[in-house]
Amino acid sequence: MQLYFTRHGKTEWNQARRFQGMMGDSPLLPESYQEIQLLGEAIADVPFEKIYSSTSLRAKTTAQGILEKLKQPVEIVYTDGLRELGLGKLEGQIIDDMQVKYPQELADLRHHLDRYDPTIFQGEPIEEALKRIETVVTTAVAKHTGPLLFVGHGASLTAAIQWLAGKKLAQLREQGGLVNNSLTILETGPDKQLPFELIRWNDASFLKNQDGLDALL
Repeated sequence: MQLYFTRHGKTEWNQARRFQGMMGDSPLLPESYQEIQLLGEAIADVPFEKIYSSTSLRAKTTAQGILEKLKQPVEIVYTDGLRELGLGKLEGQIIDDMQVKYPQELADLRHHLDRYDPTIFQGEPIEEALKRIETVVTTAVAKHTGPLLFVGHGASLTAAIQWLAGKKLAQLREQGGLVNNSLTILETGPDKQLPFELIRWNDASFLKNQDGLDALL
C-alpha cells in the first residue's frame, strides 16, 4: 500500500520569510496554483481511496487543487492532526529576526531535532507533532487498502515521514526539508506495521521551478 505526501503550495508568508506554524496562515501565491496543477497532473492516474489534509487554509486549498486534476474523485478528510509544527511566539515573525534572537533553538530545529527545545518561545515539542501525525497516518492505513494522499506542511511532514520510515530523532533532518508541492512516497508492508519503506523523497521533477522554499517557513 502506497502513501503519498505533499507539502502545500508556496504562500505569501513563505515569500516574505515569515514563520507560519500551526496557527499562522497566509494565502497561496498566484504561481502556486500552477504548481499544484502540475502535481495533480503527475498523480492524476493514481486511484486514491482518500485524501487527508491539514485544516490550515494553505493545505486545504492545495488538496482541493490536486483533487480537481485526479481522474478518480475522492473525499478529502480534513484533520488538525496534519497541521504544521506549533511555533508559539515565532508564528508570523520574520525568520531572520528570530534566528538572531533564538540561534540555538532554530539551529536545532533545522539540524538536530533530538536536541530541539522550543520552551523559550512556547512552541510544540517535536515528539508531540510526530505523535499526532503518526496517529493520523496509521489510523488511515488501518482503514484503507488502496493508495492514500496526505497534504501537510514542511517542518512537520519532513520529520514525520522520516519518523514513519524508522529514523531516529537525530536523523530526521539528514535528507533536508520538503519543498512546496514535492512528492514523497512511503510503502507499507503486508502487515501495515511501522516502519514503512521510503521509496521516493522530495521529488519536484514535474515542477517548472524546483527551487522550493525553506521547509521551516
